[in-house]
Formats: sequence, C-alpha cells, structure tokens
Amino acid sequence: MSFIVREPGMMTLLVDGGRLRTRSLGMPVGGAADRGAISFGNALVGNPRSTLALEITLSGPTLEATQPVAGVVFGAPFRILINGAPATFGTTFTIEAGQVLRIGGTPTNVRGYYCVAGGFQASEILGSCSGFEPIRTGNLIHCRSSRTEPRSLPFHTSIEEVSTLPISLRVVAGPQWDWFADESFFSQVYEVTPASNRMGVRLKGAPIPRRSGELTSEAVAPGAVQITNDGQPIVLGVDGQTIGGYPKIAHVIRADLDRIAQLRPGDRFRFVCVSLEEAEIAARERREYLKEWIVRLGSADRQPAFLSK
Repeated sequence: MSFIVREPGMMTLLVDGGRLRTRSLGMPVGGAADRGAISFGNALVGNPRSTLALEITLSGPTLEATQPVAGVVFGAPFRILINGAPATFGTTFTIEAGQVLRIGGTPTNVRGYYCVAGGFQASEILGSCSGFEPIRTGNLIHCRSSRTEPRSLPFHTSIEEVSTLPISLRVVAGPQWDWFADESFFSQVYEVTPASNRMGVRLKGAPIPRRSGELTSEAVAPGAVQITNDGQPIVLGVDGQTIGGYPKIAHVIRADLDRIAQLRPGDRFRFVCVSLEEAEIAARERREYLKEWIVRLGSADRQPAFLSK
C-alpha cells in the first residue's frame, strides 16, 4: 500500500496507454487523454511512457502516503502542497510516509498526470490497467517505495503554449465534408462548453447548415468532428464511442490530439484545414519531438528515482 485517498478530486482516474485493439468489441480507446504529458511525466521518474499514472482533471485529489514515493505532476500547472508546503509542478519530489499530498486546481488547461516511480498497480483488463471509474474517498492505491532528487524539463506541458486566443486546431477533411455547403466551419471562433468531458468536447458557435438526410452509423475515432442535428460540433475524445451517426465534417490531426485533452470550458479556438501531407509531416515532427526529450531523460547520468522492494 502507498496511498490512502482522503479526497478524490473532481475526476481522477488511473490511466495508461489505453486499449488500442479492442474497438471491434465496442470498447473505446481510453487511457491517458494527453499522451504527451503522461509520457514526459513517466520519463521524469524513469518509467516507460505508458506506465499507469493518475490523470487529474481541473481539481486534484488529496492522498496520504504510507511509504516514501517518488513522483511528479506533469501537464496542466496544478497547485501542489505536501503537508501544506508548496511543491513545484513539473519537478520530481519524494513524499514521505505519513505526509499528505494535496493537488489543487489549475489556472490554465485541464489535465495533469501524477506519475510515480515504478507506476501504480492495478488489475489488467483487455490489455490495459486504465480504470473505468474515478478513484473514491477511502480507496487504497498501490505502488512501490521509492525516492528521487528534484528533476525537471525546461517546460511543464507537452503542447505548445500560446499567449494569444483563439488558438488553432488543425484538421483534415472528414468523410462527410460534402454534406456542408459553406465555409462557416472555418470562418468562426468556437467556444468550449461545460458539457465537455473525456468522451467529447462540445462546442458553441453559429449553427453549421447541412444537407438533409440521415447517415447510417459508422466507425468513428478520437479526433472526429461530428456535427449534431442542431448544427454544433463535437470533437470526440479518448473515451468516445466506436460508432456514430452524426456526419463528420473533419478530423483533428494526430499532432493536435493532445490539445483536445487540454481544452477547458470557455476556451475559444478556430479550426484550420490542412492537407493529408501536412498532417503527416506534423505527426512525424510531433513524434520526433517527444522521442528526443524522452531519450534525453533516459540517457541522463543518474537514475531519476530509486525503487525499494
């Protein structure tokens, strides 16, 4: 045993890389909503990139440690307190037995990841340990005893930080692109609504006109931009369904999928259309960027964390 959950936070889940080969069974991908952030957090404590971690949304949990644990909170800049003393997000720390870790709120973005050396422990189901239900008060969360010295990166989030709004979200044309007659989808700025969650980000804007008719339900995936019957877009997230009947005007490119996970209610952005070739180049650049930093962390002279039996 390593932690007793004193308060669960708003939506705190155990997540890893998700269930990548179960969509034929009707299972969503699941796992970490921001793959880059969990990768960097795990690398800082010496773990493989998809090691099981706690995903924190908007407001985090309060955990009491029963043994020393090395960890880091990476992603959105959550406020962190250890026995009431502030700790720095994005920098590794050790919490001692009997101490209380409180992860508060975040002024920007939505999600962060509490990664611990060796990872959390949970039962595997269909190739993943990602949870279906958030943690609850009184739960016991298991991981190995460990220690670390402070270690950080020159950035605390896996996505490019922008100082001006609205931001841009790059998309390619969707399979029902020709259902929509005008360019209002790209000419307007959308606002994220409070109805958003891991299943999808619901947007508010001027309704998008579409041709009449119904679409037979077909396969959908994270990043698909569906237009509902009231003309409003939904961008599917990692917990999105496997089939859907709303027409898909566009699909968010792979390089920008992590940005979906960090959109919070009230954020404003616009869609920008790119070619398939541009999408492939962006995906390759994103993949190489993540790999470069993870390799740097792995080749550091000292071990980032020391595990105990």
